[in-house]
Amino acid sequence: MQRRVEKRRKKRLLQLGVVVAVIVIVLAGAVWAFLSHNSSDADAAQDALPATVSADEAYQLYQDGAFFVDVRTLEEWDEYHIPGTTLIPLDELGIRIDEIPRDQIIVVVCGLGPRSQIGYDILVRAGFPQVTSMSGGLESWAAAGHPLE
Repeated sequence: MQRRVEKRRKKRLLQLGVVVAVIVIVLAGAVWAFLSHNSSDADAAQDALPATVSADEAYQLYQDGAFFVDVRTLEEWDEYHIPGTTLIPLDELGIRIDEIPRDQIIVVVCGLGPRSQIGYDILVRAGFPQVTSMSGGLESWAAAGHPLE
């Protein structure tokens, strides 16, 4: 009798183990599918936009309504800037990131280009799906004859 009870107990434990294993496998697959889908969407969106664009390419994005973020200092901004851009100095970008829309193309600009590349990296790591940096900065923008104020 005791042997029979022990046998049933082992059988139930085995069945329970199989059920738990199936649940874990299904949940792991669902999580993997969810993460793969979201990651590939963001990667595809970012792949559609190059990491850097020329001043002329940035101007086309400007005319198309892209959101421009100038990561220079306030003093540099006061000298001249692209009309309609948003000033968020590079050292404040991490804490003011919520001021940047996630549903628009973002063009990061600075004076010569290096700071905008750092700003680009920050935004990409923060999960912004469509970001680019303008190479050559506002010097190349001005040299191409694009508007400044």
